[in-house]
Amino acid sequence: MKKTVSDNKRRKGESFEGFMRRVKQRWIKSGRILEARKVKTFQKKKSKNQQRESTVSKMQKYSKKLYLQKIGRLPADDKNARKGRRRR
Repeated sequence: MKKTVSDNKRRKGESFEGFMRRVKQRWIKSGRILEARKVKTFQKKKSKNQQRESTVSKMQKYSKKLYLQKIGRLPADDKNARKGRRRR
């Protein structure tokens, strides 16, 4: 009979760290960890209308930011200064 992932028990005289190492290896080999990561990072696809709405709102925010920078209400956005790099 094949052991499942839930059949893991600590062996006699086995340290907890050794037990966890053995269990993790079994999870990796069975594909459970990959499956859990896929579920964790899954994002539903947006409908075209939702995509359009989010794009329009982003463009409005960006244009408002540019306008405020032009009139002097916001400091100019210097990407190289933020990252600590110099242009040559």
